[in-house]
Amino acid sequence: MMRYSPVLRALLLVLFPAALFLGGSPLLHAQTGAAFYYEQGRSYMTGEDWYSAAESFLECLRLNPAHAEGTAALAECYYELGEFDQALSWIRKARTLARGNLDLANLEAFILVALGQLDRASALIAEVLAREPYNKEALFAQAELDIARGRSGDAVARYRDAVRRYSDDRRVLVSLALVLGSLGDTTGALSYIERALEAHPGDYRIYYYAAYLNAKAERFPTAIRYVEQALFYKSGYGPARSLLASLRYRSGQYEEAARLADEAIALNRNDTSAWYLKGMSYIRLRRNAEAISVLSTASVIDPDDEFIRSSLEEILIGSTGLEDPGRIRWAAWHFSRARDFRSRNLVDQALFEYRRGLRLNPYAQDRREYAELLRILGYPARYLEELRFLQDRGMADPTINDAVETYDALLADALFKRWSVDPIELSRRHWKVAVFSVNSQSAFFHVDAGAVASAYIKDLLIHDRNIQPMDLELRQASFSQAFRAAREGGADYFLIITAGESERDLSLGGELFVGRTGSPARTFSTFRTGTDRLRNASRSIVEQLGVSLPFRGELVQRRAAQGLMDKGKADGVTENAVYEIVKKGRPLILNEGIGLYYTAEDVVGTLTINNIDEEVSSGTISRNGFFDQVAPGDEIILQTQKTENAESGAPMADPELRTLLRTLR
Repeated sequence: MMRYSPVLRALLLVLFPAALFLGGSPLLHAQTGAAFYYEQGRSYMTGEDWYSAAESFLECLRLNPAHAEGTAALAECYYELGEFDQALSWIRKARTLARGNLDLANLEAFILVALGQLDRASALIAEVLAREPYNKEALFAQAELDIARGRSGDAVARYRDAVRRYSDDRRVLVSLALVLGSLGDTTGALSYIERALEAHPGDYRIYYYAAYLNAKAERFPTAIRYVEQALFYKSGYGPARSLLASLRYRSGQYEEAARLADEAIALNRNDTSAWYLKGMSYIRLRRNAEAISVLSTASVIDPDDEFIRSSLEEILIGSTGLEDPGRIRWAAWHFSRARDFRSRNLVDQALFEYRRGLRLNPYAQDRREYAELLRILGYPARYLEELRFLQDRGMADPTINDAVETYDALLADALFKRWSVDPIELSRRHWKVAVFSVNSQSAFFHVDAGAVASAYIKDLLIHDRNIQPMDLELRQASFSQAFRAAREGGADYFLIITAGESERDLSLGGELFVGRTGSPARTFSTFRTGTDRLRNASRSIVEQLGVSLPFRGELVQRRAAQGLMDKGKADGVTENAVYEIVKKGRPLILNEGIGLYYTAEDVVGTLTINNIDEEVSSGTISRNGFFDQVAPGDEIILQTQKTENAESGAPMADPELRTLLRTLR
């Protein structure tokens, strides 16, 4: 038998297990490697490098698919990255590997709230609280669920209760401050954020939230000081850099805002928020050509960012000629979308895109397609009007000329011709509404979001036949300045727009005030998610405003017992409808709320509709009293009991608040 020396035996004892590890036990090797990648991922999570962390955890799970902690951590990474569907898939796998783990159940609840699956989240939270009534994470999840349901007041009560239990807890104090700030309780919000700073003086995140809350309260110097402290403690903190640039912009330091935007672009050329901020800074500096170039680049990087596109289009319309190539280029984008919507029978969307495109390029041949859509919708007079515009511009061909001749003949017996009136000349808007944004109201991702949304809404109102959007400066320094501008401009009402957003969601609010008194009239609100959310949210605000205002027209002609009104099918006039005829100049706008006031003596008769055209209608006049006092120029009014719009009356989730609370985890 071979014998080994003591030294050789010792060497073999060391090398043999190593050989087994390196080549003889793959399972042991995989487990050791998985542990390494898991620890590496946790390290990346500590530094909030979610992409690198996710990459490490994926490698961990490749080596050991049953690694429960790695599966749960990967779900958390996807949650932090906003990939909620993927996060849900991984957290459910993690829960099968670690059944009964309440921390994982809480994370799934947070993910379900983010996905909008609120009933499922509620059931899961109730399950956790049934086992542990004071589980802190479950209480946080319950509060976020309240906020997602538009019940921020309930969330405040939960957070206050949590503060009593965990008086120095960073997350509880900051969460309560953020919710109070969203509800307009500035004093309460700032007191709790100061309390959090006292308890955690070196936490860069609290300084960031303190800056945000002070900015919301329009205390910009204080907000800048706090965000600079956040960057002192963590110089590479991206959200703080973005907030500082936004604060410089909102403080009127546009050159500095543009410089900070350049720094962000140098770090990430695809940072569209930085490109947008730089473009908006150039607009405020009146460097329009540079602004157009910057915003054009941003729009190419992210064609779906409506704030970028809307700002670009507004500066093109306001600072370039009708033949500018930029206007033609971006108008073509809208026409292409219009054709796509039309091919899918989405008529309202197609109309919007055609109108937006024609605002940029009024002389586009695509007007012909827009005219054809009007004809299909049953508006032959409008169709003819558009074709005549093309003729006047020398853009007609034999087909258009033939169509004009044909529709001239078809409309020979139209109501407006029988009464010998021109509907275009008669067209009058009976409500004057000013649209404003106060204090360059900004949202989470877009500075001047309120002003951009205001411009969008004002553009939509151009196509409302009953509302005249007033040509007043959109950006107002304060409510009092907005009130003065509206009153001096003769507005019936003025609408102040606010915006809140997350990466995927947008909420718009509109507060309507009486132009003469400044008293509240009505509040509108809407929430949209996904693509085209600015367009759809703006349309919702316009629709809510339109249905809230009483019907108002004018008696333009009278022939014995027949009267002609300057409103028709396009204004919602229906056969056999009965309208009050009120003496000219007598109806007054209510001092508060929406409505018209006049006495019974001011009502001189009624008009019962029996003939309707596109833009005018006629009916039988019935006088009130013995004397016939009905005369052309009198107002035609239909006052109905306006019910609160279902959307405007419903509680709305605050997407900005939800984003802030999610990043606070």
